[in-house]
Amino acid sequence: MSSADNGRIVRPGLSNGGGTVKGFIQKVHSAPSSLNDSLEGEIQAFLIDEDQLHTYDDLTKVNPVTPSTVLKCLQARYSVKVFYTHAGCTLVALNPFQPIPDLYSLDVMKEYHGAPRPQEFKPHIFIVAEEAYRNVQGQLEPVNQSLVVSGESGAGKTWTSRCLMKYYATVAASSSVVKSQDTVERIEKRVLDSNPIMEAFGNACTLRNNNSSRFGKYIQLQLDRCQLLVGASVQTYLLEKTRVACQLANERNFHIFYQMMKGSTEEQRKEWKMPRRQRFVWLPNAEKTVEEDCFHETVEAMVHLGVNAERQRQIFRILAGILQLGNVNFSSSADESQPCHLDEQSKDFSQRAAELLCVSAEELQMCLRVRTLKAGKQSVLKPCSQAECSVRRDCLAKAVYAQLFDWLVTFINNSICAAKSTWCNFIGVLDVYGFECFQINNLEQLCINYANEKLQQHFVAHYLRAQQEEYVSEGLEWSFVKYQDNQRCLDLLEGSPVGVFSLLNEESRLNRVSDANTLRVRLEKELCVHANISWDKFSKVPHFTVAHYASKVNYQIQGMVEKNKDPVPPELTELLQKSDNPLLHQIFADKETKNQTTKGLSKVTVVSKFKNSLESLMKILHTTTPHYTRCIKPNPDCKPLTFKKEEVIMQLEACGIVETIHISAAGFPIRIPFKSFMQRYGLIAKYSIFQSGSVDAEADGGDILRQEVEKLLGVVLQNKAFDPSHNRDSEKPNVWVHCGRTKVFLTQLMLDSLEDQRKKILSRCAFSIQYCWLRYQRRRRRVRQHSATLIQAVVRSWLVRRRVQRRSRAAALIQSTWRKWRALLKSLAEAELDDAKDFVEEDLPVLDSVIRQRGSVQLSSIQEPVSVRGWPMGLALASAPSITMSLTATGFQKMVSVMASLNLPCRRGEYKVKPNQYSQELASIRAQPKGPVKLHYQRSPLLYADTQPDMKSDVTGFNAILLEKTL
Repeated sequence: MSSADNGRIVRPGLSNGGGTVKGFIQKVHSAPSSLNDSLEGEIQAFLIDEDQLHTYDDLTKVNPVTPSTVLKCLQARYSVKVFYTHAGCTLVALNPFQPIPDLYSLDVMKEYHGAPRPQEFKPHIFIVAEEAYRNVQGQLEPVNQSLVVSGESGAGKTWTSRCLMKYYATVAASSSVVKSQDTVERIEKRVLDSNPIMEAFGNACTLRNNNSSRFGKYIQLQLDRCQLLVGASVQTYLLEKTRVACQLANERNFHIFYQMMKGSTEEQRKEWKMPRRQRFVWLPNAEKTVEEDCFHETVEAMVHLGVNAERQRQIFRILAGILQLGNVNFSSSADESQPCHLDEQSKDFSQRAAELLCVSAEELQMCLRVRTLKAGKQSVLKPCSQAECSVRRDCLAKAVYAQLFDWLVTFINNSICAAKSTWCNFIGVLDVYGFECFQINNLEQLCINYANEKLQQHFVAHYLRAQQEEYVSEGLEWSFVKYQDNQRCLDLLEGSPVGVFSLLNEESRLNRVSDANTLRVRLEKELCVHANISWDKFSKVPHFTVAHYASKVNYQIQGMVEKNKDPVPPELTELLQKSDNPLLHQIFADKETKNQTTKGLSKVTVVSKFKNSLESLMKILHTTTPHYTRCIKPNPDCKPLTFKKEEVIMQLEACGIVETIHISAAGFPIRIPFKSFMQRYGLIAKYSIFQSGSVDAEADGGDILRQEVEKLLGVVLQNKAFDPSHNRDSEKPNVWVHCGRTKVFLTQLMLDSLEDQRKKILSRCAFSIQYCWLRYQRRRRRVRQHSATLIQAVVRSWLVRRRVQRRSRAAALIQSTWRKWRALLKSLAEAELDDAKDFVEEDLPVLDSVIRQRGSVQLSSIQEPVSVRGWPMGLALASAPSITMSLTATGFQKMVSVMASLNLPCRRGEYKVKPNQYSQELASIRAQPKGPVKLHYQRSPLLYADTQPDMKSDVTGFNAILLEKTL
């Protein structure tokens, strides 16, 4: 390192001797020659032990920090296939350009997600993702997070963004215990399936990258209060739609066209009118195959997102129609008053395009070759020149593709976006096009590089400048580290009232034919005082050169104004609104037809639209906590495991990695206000076993809070669990923590120590609470059991007493009633048997034939007295020569009961008892001594006066017998 570089910033570049890299930044003061020699000696001493360079997982540990030492460490780690390295607050990611097995597997995700301290693991993109996820969960308070992935084209930004989305979709869904697994998988699947569709329609193969994003996107992963993934939304920025109709040499169109060509079936090709041997002008390098040419994956993702088969058919027919338009060529007409000619082959292609777009072929050809001019209320048709016809054809294709892309983004958002009431925080993943510098650069590259300038300025303003200014304002002993500020470049581009964009918009809004030389003259006249813009006066091609933060880029002015206007002829819009394709009709239905006579100041240019969308993105980033990932492209040819020092060092210096390492090594990345610090960590001093000094009661509120914080920090540093070998030095600021005027500045090591001590105290408190609660529960359970026992004993004794008393009363009542009933029956029987008048013999009456048919039973001779028994009474009848019974019963069981109660001497089968009435429940038997016996049978008020003559039968119904005197 030469002494001439001391005290100033050198533009990115390499020295001619020894590979020593210029541009490393030192302090403001100039170093003496002896100090410079000492620094060179330290660098050489550090680089001697090359076997240990790959072990530096954080570049802040490198001593000294210079571009040479940082480059050597990255090269050593890249050679052993370690591609991630911490650089203070940022993560440096080197693209291996080949698949690395098990580097992004599910097990690795779970390992980083479940680690108590992911920072102790090897550097990985999952560490950045987990840190942002835990910040949403809230160490202090939940704050929305943004992951800014930056780098050149081909550095691996798209792959990194894909890994981040997959990580969040996995860890945010795996912890779900409330929602069903099917719902979680559906949301996760939809969020991940948005990637293949967006990449198929928005990415293309360029000179520097096989899967280059030709649009910017900011993906918000929406989380609910439990930090579970419930949805997502996608915001896009500046699709490079000019690629549809214009591709540079050795570049390709968007992936979706090649997927259709290589993955479609014969039936689909027939429907799309795309024979296999047909070649399309807008599909160059079709023979080249890349990993992204997977048509089946895109279609499957569409299905998962809810794009049905009919809608897919409409989409692919539109894309096929765009390809057919590219083969339509125009030839000038000899008569200028006549439209350009179409050869037979071009007519065939235009016919196919019209059929695929579902519009009239005649109207399509007319709109492409003739324009309508309005003069007042009259319309005049004017034939277009050959160049104008080609421009209108390209304009039609670009308009259709851009509207289709916007419809897809809207459809994806409707499919994966959650309702506002269901989510409260988000993690944003920003993936924008990388810095570009080609041989021919136009408006697209200017907007892309402008976006990268804005992101670089966000990093500079948020970290390199804001942090150092905050250190000084808070009273830290700090020497400013110089850095490359790109604010001048932004002032050049977006300056007001005079800037590149403002002059370009003014030229675009003038209702006249654009002239590249005129715009160049205006730029040179208005912006000649800016140091970041220059011109090559000897060049015949109108251009201007802008010195960006990464490198100088030469922009071609020719065609820039027309691209900024982005005109869509109203005839083409009206034609597409009449399309029979439902999707094409829908996406152009709400598009207002612009009149060429509209005042120029009301037109919205491409630059204005892109600038406004970028400003809204910057507002979102400023309201979130950013996490930076710098993707580095190790070689320009995308060769696997090839490390080119020149390529890497230019990227390191352009994005300010060395300055970041300087500030991170000497600074404090974590800053917490006193009040928030005490709210979270105040319990450490309250429950700590160490004692600290008292607080001055005469100090004001701010000083009291500061003293409380210092007291807490003293307790933390006294804890042997933190660092037993460390001795505090009250005269110098601590290397782990510094107490400013309003904030506490911490290193990650100190924050981890605070979190550990807080966790231990909370664990002890939780244990005490659990112990007291369990003891209370056991005591309460014991008291409840004793009370329940007493209540059960009282209730049981009351129930027993009640049951005994009830049974005693019932028994007494039954006994009393039985005695009265028995006495009454006894008196009736005695009166009936002892009456002398009843012993007069009477002739036996002859039984009526009707009675005999109804079931009377006549017993001709009974030698012994007949006992008539009916429980609960008994009756003994004297011996009688014959007994005739007339029975009326409702069932067989009742008759058997009567026979059993009479206790007649019978054998099985000798007597048959048949009822003579089925509808009445009466049986009359009246008895007279020495005469026929008849019994009167009716219901009894006694509920339990049933008999059961046989154990195997269930005979009921014989309740009582009343004897009535008959003459």
